[in-house]
Amino acid sequence: MKKRIILTIIGLVAVIAVLGGIKALQIGTMIDHGKKFVPPPETVSTAPVKAESWETALTSVGTLTAVQGVTVAAELPGKVVQIAFEAGAPVARGALLLRQDTSNEEAQLPGALAEAKLARANLRRSDQLLAEGIIAQADHDSAVATANQAQAQVDNIRATIAKKSIRAPFSGRLGIRQVNLGQILREGDPIVTLQSMDPIFVDFTLPQQQLPQLRKGLTVRVTGDALPGETIEGRITAINPEVDAESRNIKVQATVANRGEKLRPGMFVNVAVGLPVQEKVLAIPATAVLYAPYSDSVFVVEDDKDKKGKVLRQQFVRLGTKRGDFVAVTSGLKEGEQVVSTGVFKLRNGQAAVVDNKLAPTFQQAPNPENN
Repeated sequence: MKKRIILTIIGLVAVIAVLGGIKALQIGTMIDHGKKFVPPPETVSTAPVKAESWETALTSVGTLTAVQGVTVAAELPGKVVQIAFEAGAPVARGALLLRQDTSNEEAQLPGALAEAKLARANLRRSDQLLAEGIIAQADHDSAVATANQAQAQVDNIRATIAKKSIRAPFSGRLGIRQVNLGQILREGDPIVTLQSMDPIFVDFTLPQQQLPQLRKGLTVRVTGDALPGETIEGRITAINPEVDAESRNIKVQATVANRGEKLRPGMFVNVAVGLPVQEKVLAIPATAVLYAPYSDSVFVVEDDKDKKGKVLRQQFVRLGTKRGDFVAVTSGLKEGEQVVSTGVFKLRNGQAAVVDNKLAPTFQQAPNPENN
């Protein structure tokens, strides 16, 4: 019985040894095959490193303000008897907006005119009497003062009537009406806002170190949400003489055309001030860069002398400004080198590659996406 158990154990050990040897042989074969395995070349699209001249620009975020903007208000207290404007409508300078009740002033005007007429007649007689030496100079001076006072009373009544006929101080577009017919207005009560729309101001700030680059007349390009796919050009018209002591920024004002009134006071826009200096850069597509916290890199396509093909070399670079689909490289690349333009996240250093640019995208400095 014991001999049978021993023989069974020996048989099991032999079987296990044979299976282990077979498995070890298989694993060894797989390891050798893995060492000899060469991955197929990766198909990539490439773009050349180009030397270009870019226009330098100073960028900022600006706020639109009207060249002329005011809240039209009542100068004198009175009852509203006529509203002569439509909310939101354009108006010309001098157009009647609102009329207040002037019945009291119009009732007083005839009496004041009569007194002024009588005072002028008395003054003419006083002139004759003074010339003949019949009256004293003091009596003549009194007649002159009486005539002037009477005329002043007439002018005062007429001025009150004119002030109660409120007119547009300049051409522009009206806002929302803030009064109603029959309402009693107090002095200073708002009636409606009035904004001149074309041209329009763009106010923005720039750091103080950029002040030497600024001057009146520089071209300004304005873009924003209200101008999808559109750029409006203007020029710098004013530079504030003082720098903000808290932010160390200087305020700049540009004037741009606003045909069609797409821009409205209070909007924010993106501003780019074009400088006359051209910047020499090496440009590559922005999609060619593998961004990483420690350093950005690109993959340069080179000839593999040993295998007579193409190989990828990972090159760390330092980036500059961006312009549309391109980014400037300040160090790490040379003009004429070929870099992988897309799909760089799946590549590795030393990988074999095959160049195929049939489906390569088109890169532009001023792209206009279809879904904008």
